[in-house]
Amino acid sequence: MVHFGHIQLLDKDDYVENQNQAAASSEEEEIPQNLRREVTELVKMVLLFLIVFWGLKAFVIEGYEVQGDSMIPTLEDRERILVFKLPAMISGLPLIGGFSPLKPGDIVVFQSNVELNKRYIKRVIAQGPVQTSRKTVEADAVHQDGHDPDSVKVLFEKGSVYVNNQKIEEPYLVHEEQRSPDVREPIYLDAGEYYVLGDHRSVSKDSRSFDEVHQEQLIGKAVLRIWPLSSFGFL
Repeated sequence: MVHFGHIQLLDKDDYVENQNQAAASSEEEEIPQNLRREVTELVKMVLLFLIVFWGLKAFVIEGYEVQGDSMIPTLEDRERILVFKLPAMISGLPLIGGFSPLKPGDIVVFQSNVELNKRYIKRVIAQGPVQTSRKTVEADAVHQDGHDPDSVKVLFEKGSVYVNNQKIEEPYLVHEEQRSPDVREPIYLDAGEYYVLGDHRSVSKDSRSFDEVHQEQLIGKAVLRIWPLSSFGFL
């Protein structure tokens, strides 16, 4: 006796339905894969953005809020500024020398060497020589009080500032700030040292009280006022 197996025949509708089910199952498998891929790309983009943002803030430019009245009328209390940090950081690297990240007239942010985690904003009035001379000099060639002959002498006297005995012009000061009974002992600046003053000198704590600022204290140069918008512009 011969037994014949049974063959199940599918009609056309059943065949199409099975194909649709298979396609739907395949699409359901692809959706999680595409979602995972998109989430991964998003995470990568966010991480890249955070790294770039951190790098810019740490090494290039950073925002600060002015606190206090020591820089009036140039900067008012609660104004916001951008500080360019890169030149100051580069100048502090080993084997880098022969240039200064600042010049007289620049507004600088620097770290206090007296108060922990306190930063000041002042104007650079004078700076030491860019590179200290290594030449030998005669004893009578030194400053009268024995300082290096290449150092820069700064004297604050009755509202005026004298750099190497030359009075400097300060058009950024209001007239009242150019008159003062205050007389200070001269300061001598060597390479990498800065003499800084606030524009509102009657209330400012600056090089008259804490002497020179050293290059390693520098944070950067104030370059742009960003708030309030009505005063937006370069400094």
